[in-house]
Amino acid sequence: MSENMTVERDISATPEAVWALISDVTRMGEFSPENVGCEWIGDQREPVVGARFRGTNRNGKRQWKTDCRVVQSEPARVFGFEVKAVGLSVARWEYRIEPNGGGGCRVAETWIDQRGKLATWLGGPVSGVRNRPDHNRAGIVTTLERLASAAEGTAA
Repeated sequence: MSENMTVERDISATPEAVWALISDVTRMGEFSPENVGCEWIGDQREPVVGARFRGTNRNGKRQWKTDCRVVQSEPARVFGFEVKAVGLSVARWEYRIEPNGGGGCRVAETWIDQRGKLATWLGGPVSGVRNRPDHNRAGIVTTLERLASAAEGTAA
């Protein structure tokens, strides 16, 4: 079963400023409540299609790593990446940014579940998350709140 969800938020910052924050994967741990950090791997170490990075995630005492590949990268418009864990497809994450007419922008963060049966079955014990859709919805709300605070120059 594939789940998709999108949460949107207006941010009082330019699309360029927001895209710069989102596409700097080394800062993802500042925004996400589950991701605690990412690092570029391979030859490409910038947000271009094909670039790869590794994420470290934590939920309570559980910690795991994921391998990610940038699949969309249009400055000030969209940043997307696919996630694998132990070679299994996990998800696709997309951030779409549109000017909102008020000098800021609207950011839509989308999670597209790409887990097969094995990844779904292994995910609960590894991550401690039994209901991934509900967990991710709450995480997206927090991520967008923290992103807005950083982009707008306020404390989270």
